[in-house]
Amino acid sequence: MSQPFSSTPTPQLVLFDLDGTLVDSLPGLTMATDQMLLSLGRAPAGIAAVCQWVGNGAATLVRRALSNSIEVDKSLDPQLVNEALKVFMHAYRESIAEGTVLYPGVRGFLDELKLRKVPMAIVTNKPEGFVPDIINSLELHGYFQLVVGGDTLATKKPDPEPLLHAAKSFSVPPARVLMVGDSRHDVRAARNAGMPVACVTYGYNHGESIAESSPDWVVDSFMELL
Repeated sequence: MSQPFSSTPTPQLVLFDLDGTLVDSLPGLTMATDQMLLSLGRAPAGIAAVCQWVGNGAATLVRRALSNSIEVDKSLDPQLVNEALKVFMHAYRESIAEGTVLYPGVRGFLDELKLRKVPMAIVTNKPEGFVPDIINSLELHGYFQLVVGGDTLATKKPDPEPLLHAAKSFSVPPARVLMVGDSRHDVRAARNAGMPVACVTYGYNHGESIAESSPDWVVDSFMELL
């Protein structure tokens, strides 16, 4: 299969996942998670564990950390979860830019799409309020015309609604929208939205190879999509 920007028709809109796709945000997420656990008298999880737990939003990350497993303990005390989430959100706001970097090839790809006048948006499960801080710290102003966070709508990925909401905002039919992500949730959301999907190999996919989810394209770098 030829790459999406080397075949006809080309995408009229590109949607990007954030964590594990555009940026490596594990250092800040790990710092906030460990601070939350330490505040409860628990051992820190460390970056290897947090890497397995991210991808489904802050609340799920906190529940997984409290369970010390990707499988959430259904017996967790809701009050404990709420208090832990508050601590995490505060700690993450303080450490959000800590160690967060763009992956290689990202800025060059964004520059190329901007040059081609292809509109771009971020569709992430991260709470929307955190995204501007990352955009500011990495000087990503002017690339994205829309941000859809995990709390922007009533649902988040893998539900297709965030992707369809973005497509509707640009008046682009789903079949002409390219979703770019790193996890099975991105693939599932795109499939259910009727959108082609490309995934990077370097992201956070709960320790699984993204190829197992059968996206339309699997690449090591964004530049391979051109």
